[in-house]
Amino acid sequence: MLDIYTLGDEVLTQKCQPVTKFDNALRILVDAMFDTMSEADGVGLAAPQVGVNSRLFVIHIQGSEKRAYINPQIIETSIETDTSEEGCLSIPGVWHDVQRPARVTVQAQDTEGKVFMVKAEGLLARAIQHEYDHLNGVLFIDRLDDEEREKMVKAYEKRAKTAKRRR
Repeated sequence: MLDIYTLGDEVLTQKCQPVTKFDNALRILVDAMFDTMSEADGVGLAAPQVGVNSRLFVIHIQGSEKRAYINPQIIETSIETDTSEEGCLSIPGVWHDVQRPARVTVQAQDTEGKVFMVKAEGLLARAIQHEYDHLNGVLFIDRLDDEEREKMVKAYEKRAKTAKRRR
């Protein structure tokens, strides 16, 4: 299990570096990220959320194939948008509606370095965009207006303080 970094950790605000080595260490990291995500009951997890500054995320939505997206690039988004509630393993206990394109096409590499393309809609499209944002140092609350973002930060801080007192 890997530690999940939370709001305030600098690694979450940095633009990640491309993955250049497709080796056993990368496969071990990907497996550990899937295990960590599953244990935390998430559907996606990006490398910076576990303290790694690499352009990599994993997604596993119930009923679909689990997949690692390495050096992803969103190459197309729909004009149509969708607004839905999002949360984040790095900001536990906080959720808010976020507007995003309804469909995306992403190109990425697998753990062997082989290029693949995915056309996604619904929850998968949302998860891809959410995790892709992490690779650019953007959290879902950064997509909110200033007032709503501040409310979410305060709610998270209050929740974190309460949890700390219970330990």
